[in-house]
Amino acid sequence: MHRRIFAPGVLAAASLLLAIPASAASYSPGAPGIGDPYYPYYGNGGYDVSHYDLRLQYQPATDELAGTATILARTTQDLSSFDLDFLLDVSEVRVNGTQAAFTTSGQHELVITPKSPLAKGTPITVVVRYSGVPSTKTAYGFNTWHRTPDGAVAADEPEAAWWWYPSNDHPLDKATYDVSVAVPDGTQVISNGLLQSTSSKLGWTRYNWRQNKPQATYLTTLAVGKFDITTSTSEDGVPVVNAYSKDLGDNDGAARASVERTGELVDWLSGYFGPYPFASAGGYVPNTTTGYALETQTRVYYSPKQFANGSNTSVVVHELAHQWYGDDVSLKGWKDIWLNEGFARYAQWLWSEHEGEGTTQELADYVYASHPADDAFWTVKPGDPGPDDQFDIAVYDRGALAVQALRNAVGDDAFFAILKGWPKEHAYGNASVGDFEEYAEKVSGKSLGALFDAWLFEPAKPTVAAAKATGAVAQPKSWKQIEATNYVH
Repeated sequence: MHRRIFAPGVLAAASLLLAIPASAASYSPGAPGIGDPYYPYYGNGGYDVSHYDLRLQYQPATDELAGTATILARTTQDLSSFDLDFLLDVSEVRVNGTQAAFTTSGQHELVITPKSPLAKGTPITVVVRYSGVPSTKTAYGFNTWHRTPDGAVAADEPEAAWWWYPSNDHPLDKATYDVSVAVPDGTQVISNGLLQSTSSKLGWTRYNWRQNKPQATYLTTLAVGKFDITTSTSEDGVPVVNAYSKDLGDNDGAARASVERTGELVDWLSGYFGPYPFASAGGYVPNTTTGYALETQTRVYYSPKQFANGSNTSVVVHELAHQWYGDDVSLKGWKDIWLNEGFARYAQWLWSEHEGEGTTQELADYVYASHPADDAFWTVKPGDPGPDDQFDIAVYDRGALAVQALRNAVGDDAFFAILKGWPKEHAYGNASVGDFEEYAEKVSGKSLGALFDAWLFEPAKPTVAAAKATGAVAQPKSWKQIEATNYVH
């Protein structure tokens, strides 16, 4: 017989293990990514957020941001710790009122360990106090916080939240928002939804914005600066809030001539996509040097460069179409980007037809004929383009070709029923390209797998029967204005 010798520490550890219920073994850290193969560390596992309450203070002169984020969520597994995506400096974290340990990991992970493990299904309130200078923070070699002469803007895709609030940064986890920001008197704050109130005290003015419908993190925007703000109501009753930096210079008139048509265009798009899904609409044009626009929910971000050559209603149509296709119905994974960009581009084609500047079929024929079979354009697969080609022009133009091909295959009655029914079917939720294919087949009664494969997933130019699409095709009148929006989102 052999004697078994235990060191005191081993005995203590064994006793401790005996004292822990067997169920405790199920507690584990939440994953540092939500599971998106394009961006493995974007979003997080282990919980689902329902609401963000952001109470902040920002000093434009120094780019100093400070405040408190209160996050309401529910655990989706037995959690020993969990991550938030964030870059600024954290001073305190509380989980359900109790101080929690925290540290940082990787490029943008804030790792939180609550005092006691959290069972699956537990409602949690996470309070994060923080401060920092967003323009000094980078991750993966870039920064998405845009300084302006009189403030700053947060608007980017697929990430922007890390620079100003902690979050579960992936479209799959949508939430409602209260965004309250204090700025020096004379400076204004623009955000999503509706302005609830303003108040002034000791040289600071606080703006309180509310988004009462689920919103993806990248669609949450913040703009601080000196703006001219206009308000109106569309003919269908949608409140419209637009804002323009007071130093847009020569681009000011063209920007207003475009963005002030928001109410008209929301009503027009409602005829194709169904009732406008949010409590307000609008856009803002800050004095930034970026070249893109972004469908930030209810309050679209436009770069002044969008209007450098004059007014462009086509870009406004594109971004407003996203309010249904991308914002109301958000993608499940970033590979599903066609559901956003293909349909927003197609809305521009519908507007072209409405304006008598080229039908959707004429635009499809022109795009198809403009790219020979050996063009790299056809190697990008809009249904799963990969992270490097997520915003390639093929996702937009070949993506719109796929929408026109669907229309031709199912006929106008079924096609427009699909366009209008899809946002209703998945209202305020998430969906994939596969979900759309199933829905289109259900509505049309047709098998569409081969069509979607050819236009979305094959790295080759699809064959079309129409002879007119194979020869020289005249450029539609609207093309230059549409082409000017190639670098929007």
